[in-house]
Amino acid sequence: MNGTGRDRSYSGTLNSSPSSRRPTLPRFNSFQAPYHRNRAMSIDETVAAVSNLAAYEEDVEALELPKGTSSRENLLPKMKETYQDLLKHIGEDPTRPGLINTPERAAKAMMFFTKGYDETIQDVLNDAIFDENHDQMVIIKDIEMFSMCEHHLVPFIGKVSVGYLPNQRVLGLSKIARIVEIYSRRLQVQERLTKQIAMAITEAVQPAGVGVVVEASHMCMVMRGVQKLNAKTITSTMLGVFREDQRTREEFLTLCRHSCGS
Repeated sequence: MNGTGRDRSYSGTLNSSPSSRRPTLPRFNSFQAPYHRNRAMSIDETVAAVSNLAAYEEDVEALELPKGTSSRENLLPKMKETYQDLLKHIGEDPTRPGLINTPERAAKAMMFFTKGYDETIQDVLNDAIFDENHDQMVIIKDIEMFSMCEHHLVPFIGKVSVGYLPNQRVLGLSKIARIVEIYSRRLQVQERLTKQIAMAITEAVQPAGVGVVVEASHMCMVMRGVQKLNAKTITSTMLGVFREDQRTREEFLTLCRHSCGS
């Protein structure tokens, strides 16, 4: 997920030297205002220069693929062609300067957004399950979550709170966030995502109970359709004692109240 800035505003291969791809920008005399130059830049030149600079400074995360996606890299050329066709269908010209590399960037971005298909719970857990005589509730709240609505292919973004009651075994804390990442980085509906997180933790450590609460804003409601900017969707899954015992459930919901938006 981590990346360093690279230029992607070129038409060559990914193996080209970064320095050879850096866009040539008009140089300004640091001691003079732009209008003191011999030839003033036109509006079009200015826009092009800023566009090239933005492309150069844009982070590489949309281009770099996550580890373990080698089996999907062969799909990128076809995905690139598909995005080129999409640009044409919406009335754009994929060959104009601002869009030349957009199909490739979009294909790699989509590959990153759905990297959860390349990961399994077993890969994530490794040796992070520990025998521990601890029988009190463990909660991690406000885990940032980014997912893609499978109905419109637009994002929904929010936070996840997870709690479980250990049964002689505990899970490494970071692994709970990784479980959230695996299932959220797929095409999803929030209801299914919530249940998948709870079931994964149940299968991993067989706790006495699990509770998961997800609060998210869906761009399919914000950017289109009813266009309700402040609408939030909250879903929950309660398993084991979290479902059966009211006091346990209330303790969990009270402790994660902030992330539940109450």
